[in-house]
Amino acid sequence: MMVRHGVLLWMVLVFGCLPQFKEEIEEEKDAQIESCVPDCNDKECGDDKCGGVCGYCSASFCNTTQRCESVNYNIEFVLIEGGAFMMGSEDGYSGELPVHQVNVPDFEMSKTEVTVAQYRACVDAGECSTPDTGYDCNWNVSGRENHPINCVDWNQAKAFSTWAGGRLPTEAEWEYAARSEGQAQTYPWGNAQATCDYAVMDDGGYGCGRDRTWPVCSKTRGNTEQGLCDMAGNVWEWVADYYADYNSTPCDGTEQMSGSERVNRGGSWYNYASYLLATNRSRNDPGVRNYYLGFRVARSHP
Repeated sequence: MMVRHGVLLWMVLVFGCLPQFKEEIEEEKDAQIESCVPDCNDKECGDDKCGGVCGYCSASFCNTTQRCESVNYNIEFVLIEGGAFMMGSEDGYSGELPVHQVNVPDFEMSKTEVTVAQYRACVDAGECSTPDTGYDCNWNVSGRENHPINCVDWNQAKAFSTWAGGRLPTEAEWEYAARSEGQAQTYPWGNAQATCDYAVMDDGGYGCGRDRTWPVCSKTRGNTEQGLCDMAGNVWEWVADYYADYNSTPCDGTEQMSGSERVNRGGSWYNYASYLLATNRSRNDPGVRNYYLGFRVARSHP
């Protein structure tokens, strides 16, 4: 074939034209395509060697043997039994008013904030984009695979949640879970003042003196009654909702669908006690990626 291509080039240079060899080459190519037999024996996905695919994978990825493989992201979900609760607080910041009743159905929430290792599995599967790196970001920092992923924006958090078979929690679900299924308590663990006994926070220095995040579930005394870790501190968590005044937000546990900024909850390793209140609200542009921002996954209960 290399000889033929050389002859073709010589003829173009000498005669200024390309004879019928071009047509022959195209005919050969068409014939090869027409005679190609797709190679999909024992294959569920990927290239069929004839310009097509053997199939697509749903909620899984195509492995090197071209079989659909379930993702091993090791997310442990905790059942949160629904109910009615009074959302907000008269003792917090103005954004927590007015206190109002919300009815939350049963749902499930990941026990931990999403870790670097879990997020890496999504990146490796080609379903998530890489987080930012650098100042206090955990991505590609040795020894932080079990730390919460941070430096991801709202869309990245949503993409991971979808890939993992879930979604971001609504703001009402988040607060209901942080208050141990809607109890009248100040923090996830109860009413005791927030300290480094309960949360990774600014107490004796940022990150309890380490000036960074900690591995998830390092502060088990701060768990909710249902066993959720780090609902206060370590990293703020993106939720599904747009930020809005409580006078206009849903009362059925669903997400606020309009606005410009997305809600963050829970406080971080960079914050002191008042930011870790279970009722406290913050917000950011959905494109923001910061060292104090991560997320966890929720899903509806069957």
